[in-house]
Amino acid sequence: MIPVSWIFALSVLVFATGALGVLIRKNAIVMFLCIELMLNGANIFFVGVSKMRGAAEGHIFVLFMMAIAAAEAAIGMAIITAFYRRKGGVEVDRADLMKW
Repeated sequence: MIPVSWIFALSVLVFATGALGVLIRKNAIVMFLCIELMLNGANIFFVGVSKMRGAAEGHIFVLFMMAIAAAEAAIGMAIITAFYRRKGGVEVDRADLMKW
């Protein structure tokens, strides 16, 4: 049996890795993946809280968050693809204006 404190530590580590990646990297695709890491860290935390309380609400909430993350991934990749076609790269420094 894995202690709940380890689950919380893992969720904080995954979330912090994603946050650090968003702050440091300049590539839009890498930043997008780091945002997904942050969502996964939050999901791990919700499952840990659900396990600690012995309730199923955390698991249900994670299922909804995964569905929202899938939709966000599809829309985000479409935006990044359109940006690449317009600007010729995916570095966020090229996105100085949202005007095409």
